[in-house]
Amino acid sequence: MGEALSKAWRAVERHLREAPIRSYIEKEGHTLESTLDAYKANVYKSKGARTTLKLELYHMLEQEFALKGLPGLEARLKYGFYAYVTGLRFTPSDIENQKAVADLRYPVEWYPGTRMLQRRIHLHVGPTNSGKTYHALKSLEAAATGMYAGPLRLLAHEVFMRMNAKGRRTALITGEERRAPDDDPQFDISSCTVEMLDLNKTVDVAVIDEIQMLGSDDRGWAWTQALLGVKAKEVHLCGEARTVPLVQALCAMVGEKPIIHRYKRLSPLEMDKQSLDGDLNKLRKGDCIVSFSVMGIHALRKAIENKTGKKVATVYGGLPPETRAQQARLFNDPDNDYDYLVASDAIGMGLNLSIKRVIFESSVKFDGQKRGTLALADIKQIAGRAGRYKTAQAATDKSEAEEDLSAAKGETVADVNLISESNVTDLVDSAHRYQPSLPPSIYERALSLLHPGADPSNPLEPPPNDPSNIGLVTTLEKMDYPVIQKALGKEPPPIKTAGLLFPGTIVDRFAQYFPPGTPFSYVLLRLSELAQLNTHFHLCGLREALWLADLIEPVRNLTILDRIVFTSTPAGMGDPELWSGIIPALAKCVEQQSGGALYDIAEIPLELLETEVKMDRPYLRQLELLHKAIVVYLWLSYRFAGVFSTRALAQEVKKRVEDRIGNVLEGLSLENKRLELRKRRKADERAARMETMIAGEEDVYFDDQEEGQEGEAGITTEIAGGSDGEVRDEALIEPGGNDEEALTASSDRATKGPDGMSVSDQGPLYKRAAKLVEEAKKNRYNLEDSASTKVSGLGAQLEIPKHLHEAVDTGATEIGKDAISRP
Repeated sequence: MGEALSKAWRAVERHLREAPIRSYIEKEGHTLESTLDAYKANVYKSKGARTTLKLELYHMLEQEFALKGLPGLEARLKYGFYAYVTGLRFTPSDIENQKAVADLRYPVEWYPGTRMLQRRIHLHVGPTNSGKTYHALKSLEAAATGMYAGPLRLLAHEVFMRMNAKGRRTALITGEERRAPDDDPQFDISSCTVEMLDLNKTVDVAVIDEIQMLGSDDRGWAWTQALLGVKAKEVHLCGEARTVPLVQALCAMVGEKPIIHRYKRLSPLEMDKQSLDGDLNKLRKGDCIVSFSVMGIHALRKAIENKTGKKVATVYGGLPPETRAQQARLFNDPDNDYDYLVASDAIGMGLNLSIKRVIFESSVKFDGQKRGTLALADIKQIAGRAGRYKTAQAATDKSEAEEDLSAAKGETVADVNLISESNVTDLVDSAHRYQPSLPPSIYERALSLLHPGADPSNPLEPPPNDPSNIGLVTTLEKMDYPVIQKALGKEPPPIKTAGLLFPGTIVDRFAQYFPPGTPFSYVLLRLSELAQLNTHFHLCGLREALWLADLIEPVRNLTILDRIVFTSTPAGMGDPELWSGIIPALAKCVEQQSGGALYDIAEIPLELLETEVKMDRPYLRQLELLHKAIVVYLWLSYRFAGVFSTRALAQEVKKRVEDRIGNVLEGLSLENKRLELRKRRKADERAARMETMIAGEEDVYFDDQEEGQEGEAGITTEIAGGSDGEVRDEALIEPGGNDEEALTASSDRATKGPDGMSVSDQGPLYKRAAKLVEEAKKNRYNLEDSASTKVSGLGAQLEIPKHLHEAVDTGATEIGKDAISRP
């Protein structure tokens, strides 16, 4: 590690010369050089010593280097230096006070106003598509005041639309958007993302969706905060059964006992009989293939469209929520040719999808640090999306049934998508409730369309073994099948701990102990190091917060509260090339309290909207990054409204970017369709020309390829002769070049062989070659499925499918040899 440590020391020294902490060191009567030398001495003194924590620093550096390489070593050295400098000023009393501030063992005490309420907790648990969210939302719908908190903006928007359609004045509140009904600030219900839940407002009913997310290492703190802090007389929690023991324990800490409602899945979920064995021709309408990389998603989409001639909808986390919803609508619509969906695990929650069968492309996923087998809970969550009641085949019937029921009740059908788990349940329940006032024909038709085979006396219970309701799960490749099959047969383990994150007030108070110039990332690390936790909680990861803190560290005149806000921005580490310029630029606007108009921030690439639209993946990626930048701008505009003042402009730009992304996705599908049609047209032309050539007609031209271009499959062609595969005449046809003249000449010679005998007079030989042409025509020269095999004679002009090779060798080869042989 010696050489690496020397490099790390030099990097740390360069950093410290420009760091604000230098001013503090000099103010204390020391120099940076002398302080650094003293710190180095402590590091090397610890080498070889393992007896006390104080002397283990060198070995910690060794471990950090082994795990994270040179960057990890540099980060650990910097952290150690700041600990050394700040430790010189702390008395034992100071350290004890810091530990008291970092005591997180009693988070229930952070919400004294909530503790004064006597809340009634309802826990709705069950698998995907069991109706748990539907029943909780029924309580919210009936309440005078209430809140809904979900994991995604899509879900919050869906509930916002549903409640307003039912006549409830509901506001939408997310990190980057605030929308009140009819722009009236007075509303009864709010629908929000869980991080935006208002903990200061008292309401009658609160619904907290996907409560199992409280076990998340990244966002779990938001669900814990919502559960412990929401001021509601009645709280409905919806999620997986594995949360029950933990929720009971957390409620017991505040003297509350949850009422547990358990639900069964409304439609069966089964493994399909076998995998697709890699064959995309086995896809069926309503299938969804789940892939875990953006490149994999686009590659699959292209392959499926080329193979099937159908369009493919795509959904993944990098797309704006609005675009994801648009793609979902395309897939759900039975009247277009978007028969298939290719998606990431983003489909696990938040979208109303008509999936009949979920197909896992792989059972392995890269989690940002390493590749590993999918977690059991993730497999069940994704697989559970199959077999929703509103399948693609039944969508039209459901719409007709809605119209019938509404007409019979004298109502107008609201143009709104209901929450995904309750689409048909709500309608069937409505049919059952209004049965006495409905004509029998309408009631029975609606019920039979929506729930074939259901018992009219108990319409919410699905009929047993109804094939139309069964959700299927399988894999693309055979090797992944047993992994997914085994996972579906098991239950995930209970969630043991709930996530916590330091409230801003605790961070601000803790930071006051440190001298000016101390990096904020060090303050956060030190706070997490001293934190004490109850056994029911875990500290959520700080990776992104530390990364963001370091990005804005050079911006010196920010307050601690400003830095807390910036380390909470929705900017992910997956796009460092985007944020490394934009985040510091936005922070400088806050520092200067000016220059925050969207068009003044050069780092946000608005000029992309002035360029010509390109139907390719790199351009789509640029649009996705621009959209993320606009979202962060909007998010900050609600925290620093006086600085980032062009919110209306940003919202308009965001809409334009979303429109372009949708157009590019559509264009990519059309481009694939165009290329496939072009390939088939040229295949037909080749077949016709080859048939004419074999028949002995003259002046046949093969002009498929432009000069200097490769064939459509990206493979250059050669005409070879002889059974030994030797190239008979390299000068006649140059691989990958312009073959038109050479082929025209060989076509002329094809009329008669060297012996002067007409090709058409060769009897069986001609017939076998003609049969080859017809069979190849039927197969449309499937270039993707063919091996790039050099065959003799005319066969070399086509990438002939493997099962036709024998016919080429025994039939067309002889004709080809005669046709291209020089007299």
